[in-house]
Amino acid sequence: MFNRLDAIEKKFKELNLELVKPEVLNDFNKLKELSKEQSDLKEIVDIYEQYKKVKDDLKQAKDMENDPDLKEMALMEMANLEEEEQKLYHQLEILLVPKDENDGKNVIMEIRGAAGGDEANIFAGDLFRMYSYYADKNNWKIEVVHAIEGASGGFAQIEFLVKGSNVYSKLKYESGSHRVQRVPETEAQGRVHTSTATVLVMPEFDEIGNVEIKDTDIKVDVFHSSGAGGQSVNTANSAVRITHIPTGIVVGCQTERSQLRNKERALNLLKIKILDEQKRAQEGAMGEERKSKIGTGDRSEKIRTYNYPQNRVTDHRIGFSTMTLDRVMDGELEPIIEALITEDLKLKLAGENFD
Repeated sequence: MFNRLDAIEKKFKELNLELVKPEVLNDFNKLKELSKEQSDLKEIVDIYEQYKKVKDDLKQAKDMENDPDLKEMALMEMANLEEEEQKLYHQLEILLVPKDENDGKNVIMEIRGAAGGDEANIFAGDLFRMYSYYADKNNWKIEVVHAIEGASGGFAQIEFLVKGSNVYSKLKYESGSHRVQRVPETEAQGRVHTSTATVLVMPEFDEIGNVEIKDTDIKVDVFHSSGAGGQSVNTANSAVRITHIPTGIVVGCQTERSQLRNKERALNLLKIKILDEQKRAQEGAMGEERKSKIGTGDRSEKIRTYNYPQNRVTDHRIGFSTMTLDRVMDGELEPIIEALITEDLKLKLAGENFD
């Protein structure tokens, strides 16, 4: 770890020297590139310098311990310094964990009603509202791309874009099967039913332009815009559904007035889904030991249960439970997401140390 920190500190000093050279100052692109590289290293270097100073102060305090007149003061100083040393050491560990390149990106989310018929679709609608409230709390924006409403409410399927700061870093843990246990409004006997909805979270990839889709590989259907995202559009055949024949992936868009714009957006969404499938396949090929223990993001993986009779939410991946389901459904997801981030970080740190 300290070899890496020394190398980072050396690189940071080299960048400082490079950034004052006339040839760099006169080259905007080079200046921008080196400035970003320097900025990315600055926090680690600053904390490492603090850590080294605390270590030096701790050594001096230990030397003072041998002086009877200074021993009591030295012991108090050592206790404070040792606590600060551990705090800074932990911060350095975290900063050295490889960052997910997608953490700063917007996301495309897809929620589908699964097992449970109408109740599953209603639950999918509840999840959409939960994420909408959570987005509001984070000052993110939600934009519905395509939706198929359920016959009794909710959604059989809804796809939407979440835009904002570091969206993927928070929502990436939400992919999987969400289970609800509650008494449906249509249940005359008051029996608790179990239904599920699946959630898929994909980063809004920058490299979708590299995904090639042949015209012969897609089937395009047009239909009337309606439902969520379509209330303000006209009733012409402007909505578009695209089926990618080789993979079976189906996407749709109904938010634009123009059929052409809807097709463009649907194609972009299709590219994102294809790229996401490719990346998941690559991660799978890396081997089980390289996968995050938090979860694979597979739709079939049961990740969380929302138990209404007990007002409890349980995340099965980390054994986290909270008796605040009502607040969670109002968008107070932060305690669950913070617990997932903390556990993910522990596992990555363990993997880093093992390597």
